[in-house]
Amino acid sequence: MRRLLIGLVLLSAASSCGNDETAAGSGGAGASGGSGGTGCTGAYAYVSRYSADQSSVSHSGQAWRHVAILDLTSRIEGLTDRIEKNELQPDAGKVVAELDFFLRFNPDNGNQPVAFLSDQALKQKTYDDISKDKNLIDKLAGSDTSTDHKVWNDGTAFVGAPGAASPAALVDAWFAEIEQNAIDHANAPRKGPDDVALPVHVTADGRDLAELVQKFVTGAVAFSQGTDDYLDDDVADKGLLSPNTRDGDSPYTVLEHAWDEGFGYFGASHAYPSYTDEELAGKGGRPEYLAGYHDTSCDGALDLASEVNFGHSVNAGKRDFGSAESAKTDLTKDAWEAFAEGRSVIAAAKGDALTADELGKLKEARDRAVLAWEESIAATVVHYINDVLKDMGKMGSADYSFTGHAGHWSELKGFALVLQFNPRKKISDADFASLHEKVGMAPVLEAEGKAALDGYKQKLIEARALLAAAYGFAPANVGDSDGKNGW
Repeated sequence: MRRLLIGLVLLSAASSCGNDETAAGSGGAGASGGSGGTGCTGAYAYVSRYSADQSSVSHSGQAWRHVAILDLTSRIEGLTDRIEKNELQPDAGKVVAELDFFLRFNPDNGNQPVAFLSDQALKQKTYDDISKDKNLIDKLAGSDTSTDHKVWNDGTAFVGAPGAASPAALVDAWFAEIEQNAIDHANAPRKGPDDVALPVHVTADGRDLAELVQKFVTGAVAFSQGTDDYLDDDVADKGLLSPNTRDGDSPYTVLEHAWDEGFGYFGASHAYPSYTDEELAGKGGRPEYLAGYHDTSCDGALDLASEVNFGHSVNAGKRDFGSAESAKTDLTKDAWEAFAEGRSVIAAAKGDALTADELGKLKEARDRAVLAWEESIAATVVHYINDVLKDMGKMGSADYSFTGHAGHWSELKGFALVLQFNPRKKISDADFASLHEKVGMAPVLEAEGKAALDGYKQKLIEARALLAAAYGFAPANVGDSDGKNGW
């Protein structure tokens, strides 16, 4: 992420607490104009037109869903340990109920503590502290149909998961599989190829169900809602066509809130520009920023709704960090500038509806924000294709890890499935279907023989080429036939 020096309307500077030079000289996205760096303020900051002492930015529901997805993932990954410690007897229906706690969240459970970052001083300690009356299922592609550009739950439109009639059906099938694995594990430890011990969430055919659930649900909720609802313009009074009038007695307009919710689903903190790519990738930088969150308000408590980088915003930084020196990408900058510019267009608009010129500028900013968002996902699919190719090259050696291979393949598949939810996706429907035909529903393993391995390796290379062509990725970032020298 390069430094952003774009001087946007109503945009404050971001920096670390009390040390502007540290942030400005770190080589990241940097300050975004405005006040020049006050030390304890966020960058995505807009004053309410209705109350000068209030912010008009609100996307707590999106933060709730990011946290719920991470807590769901942790619950899945913790099942094996709980079973082996006799802390969980996975009777029929019990594990699915635990996972449904997050997917089909009951508002009566809002006082339950969040697990994510519970070792930190948090501003929001329970789910209700973040936002009330939220769940994941209602925002999963196919469930919130009022703005969906395709009917995801009719058994025909949803591509890449044969046998699953809808995104919700796919997640439910994974939950059922996790439960059966848990029941089996309670009876006898599960084993994979070469007698490798398997945790409950890893299958013998090489899929990591925790990774599949996390990556797919993040996309089927956040990417779908962000691109096909809050940032879309195909339904009257929704998304970019929302009225720029006050939303009840809230400190924001309906349009301001819609844009902020799209930004919230991208997952960037309000101080996103103050992080370097190295810090977002967890590869170095300032220790206080290295985990992807920081108390930029300097109030001693981490705000889950504004001070944490979630989901795809982190992957954008990872891909920028891993891009070749000869073909550097700046997805973080591209996304940030577009989101900030669009928000400034709305903040500066005076009428109850945008003028044609203002709406044109907003759509242009949306297009750039969504493109950077989608490219970060597609580049991440390329990254995991390369990881799988490298795993396959290690087969038969002491360096090979079956569970590592399962994790990489599942991240590849989970990320790849979500590209279809963007109504403006760059990859064609035909190429998207071909991509998933080549990737398949599970990795090819060593026991299937050399011919099968060679054939699957070629299919992955072809799948990667489809993505490179659709998104214009530079060869230096795409990688070679062994998955090396690329993302």
